[in-house]
Amino acid sequence: MQIVRWILGSLILFFNWVFTPRGIKRDPELQTKIDQQTAGLSLYQYPACPFCVKVRRSMKRNSLNIKTVDAKRCETSKQELLEGGGKLKVPCLKIVDDKGDVSWMYESSDIINYLEDKVSTLKAA
Repeated sequence: MQIVRWILGSLILFFNWVFTPRGIKRDPELQTKIDQQTAGLSLYQYPACPFCVKVRRSMKRNSLNIKTVDAKRCETSKQELLEGGGKLKVPCLKIVDDKGDVSWMYESSDIINYLEDKVSTLKAA
């Protein structure tokens, strides 16, 4: 089973590399605002996880500069995810708001919707 996962993970990473989406070219001022709004976000992920790849592709497509944390290889990050989020499950978006309050969001589709809403709100403003 581990060999099958390794092969599938390698294929996912290869096709992600071959078909990497292009980011949006924005006005530098708007991109700076978006970067400021996403500064408190961190994506806890595994490199070859298909759901994590889905979120990273959305981040790339929307030109979002969000810190990614490898929760598989870094023991500290794994522990932080488990203690903060309550589950050792990826992808997980750590959200630190302006007041310093921390919340954790699981599920790739929910994370993508949250990020796209955040970007569209800034575009409309």
